[in-house]
Amino acid sequence: MKHYDAIIIGAGQAGTPLAKRLAEAGKKTAIIEKRYVGGTCINDGCTPTKAMIASARAVYQARKAIELGVEVGAIKIDFKKIKQRKDDIVNQFRSSSEKALKNTKGLELIFGTARFSGEKELAIALNGGGEEKVTAEWIFINTGAKTTIPDIEGLNEINYLTSTTILDLKTVPEHLVVIGGNYIGLEFGQMFNRFGSKVIILEKSSGILAREDQDISSALTEILTDENIELINDVKIKKIVQDKKQINIMLESGKIKKEITASHVLVAAGRTPQTVDLDLGKCGVKLDDKGHILVNEKLETNIKGIYALGDVKGGPSFTHIAYNDYTIVYRNLMEGTNYSIHDRPVPYCMFTDPQLGRIGITEKEAKEKKLNYKVAVLPMSNVARGIETNETLGLMKAIVDADSKKILGAAILASEGGEIMSVLQMAMEGGITYDRIRYCVFAHPTYSESLNNLFMKIDS
Repeated sequence: MKHYDAIIIGAGQAGTPLAKRLAEAGKKTAIIEKRYVGGTCINDGCTPTKAMIASARAVYQARKAIELGVEVGAIKIDFKKIKQRKDDIVNQFRSSSEKALKNTKGLELIFGTARFSGEKELAIALNGGGEEKVTAEWIFINTGAKTTIPDIEGLNEINYLTSTTILDLKTVPEHLVVIGGNYIGLEFGQMFNRFGSKVIILEKSSGILAREDQDISSALTEILTDENIELINDVKIKKIVQDKKQINIMLESGKIKKEITASHVLVAAGRTPQTVDLDLGKCGVKLDDKGHILVNEKLETNIKGIYALGDVKGGPSFTHIAYNDYTIVYRNLMEGTNYSIHDRPVPYCMFTDPQLGRIGITEKEAKEKKLNYKVAVLPMSNVARGIETNETLGLMKAIVDADSKKILGAAILASEGGEIMSVLQMAMEGGITYDRIRYCVFAHPTYSESLNNLFMKIDS
């Protein structure tokens, strides 16, 4: 039985850099990966989807180039090339990460599936065959999450797609039905619509993006429907049946019963933590009722020396949060700092077109907390840079504290919304108040310059 100072289960966006840094600091370290180095982000998430979204945006831009006085003729896509470009980028990122792990002195990369066989003991079913047992003083669980499969009659009888398997399609679906109207479903829905699929998105809530403010949800709803994407809300899927030619979906929306058809169904109704195979009962690590690993503010479980990082612990499911988890545990354990996940900023960006960049609280949350707040809203149709570049869809919205004048949150539904949001995040981090941004000198003409006008909407 091999003993290590540290073992990381899962080579995702927290596990990979943590393993390297621990080994470089002199700790005898092992990292166990059952599939591919890089985790969801590189292999099935951010990297491949954003590469394909770039192709879909190029299609959209070509189609509306005539509005800028540019005639491009008939628009055709080569889906084989789109997929190959995506695969090449994924392989480049994955191989680079794997090479970096293998070249790190004091670090062993083990391909296999780990489960606990004791409190600080793991049994690894090796991908090449056989089993190996290992122990360590520190164990870090970074196993991530997978697609949640809802309990729908007939769903398991069809060859449904997930956010992973849809990336392996070799042809564009003729008619794609997406179950779930949040970030994953909306990105894929818009992308394949632009590639030529007929797309219907089914959402169980009263509207898409249920966590966001109504005006943001409504604005994106209008944008997507203008692209001929059909959105059906308040949906209960009663039954799914596959026949020889198509998939039939029986559903209810409010009091209306209807049947729709599809060539393909994408399940995008949430994510489930990958904890079942870990056999956590053997080590005593506690879970919540959804299977997430419970951790404290320092990311340590109820068992001293066992930590959980990234999506497997619940909370915000974003790559950058997983990476920040790594920086917190590394600095606390190796540098003697006292960082925690309490009150850290949680920015995120949904890469629909236009993007939705989000930071801080929504207006809905400000109301629930009974804060004394003010709201600033600026349509992108009033933004000079947007008009000049023909990118006028969406809006900028900020929530501010009426007394301190500090920015409490922002939603930027706009071209480069994530970049504009990041400017406001930096202001929030630095305690810069909205009245200072109102008269700040930004370069002209940029999107960020419009933050002047956004905060002009608030009375002093």
